[in-house]
Amino acid sequence: MLDLAPAADEVTRLLDGVHEEGLAGPTPCEDCSLATLLDHLMSLTLAFTWGANKRDVPPDADESPPGGARADHLHPEWRSLLPQRLRGLAQAWADPAAWEGMTTVGGARMPAEAMGVVALDELVMHGWDLARATDQPFRCDPASARTVLAFTTELAKPEQAAIRAGIFGPIVDVPTDAPDLDRALGLGGRDPAWQLPRT
Repeated sequence: MLDLAPAADEVTRLLDGVHEEGLAGPTPCEDCSLATLLDHLMSLTLAFTWGANKRDVPPDADESPPGGARADHLHPEWRSLLPQRLRGLAQAWADPAAWEGMTTVGGARMPAEAMGVVALDELVMHGWDLARATDQPFRCDPASARTVLAFTTELAKPEQAAIRAGIFGPIVDVPTDAPDLDRALGLGGRDPAWQLPRT
């Protein structure tokens, strides 16, 4: 089991630094505005919560599909809903049963213990994206950084190229003695030195 609460709490903390006038602004994710990133966070928090609970997607769900987040789909109440969803996600994966058996998220079916790692990776990577897009510092606990580094290192192997291509951008070279988070970011297709463009 992994503790997703520190990463979820960090994303929640960063939301206070999101300003309406910046929603159309850029993020480290290519062609992804801040509003689009928030829409993705809105959907993934629910999807991975359902995955932890081994629940099918409710028939009335109106969440953006994987790879289909849109700025114009961002829920108008995201500022109150997203913290609730982040808490629910962390609580769902705090249940030992969440890590047992198989589960499905976004059409991908895999062992639940592997899916929990993917959920943590999503929180850390997109938490960092959110921090950079809002010009805030990002805090990642050491255990989460180590886990995400191990995950991105595994996906960087040549035999994982097909899977990796659907998740991350091209690898960014990062010094081997860089912090775990920076190395994970590079393997996840992000430049740790990315900064919000100054106007």
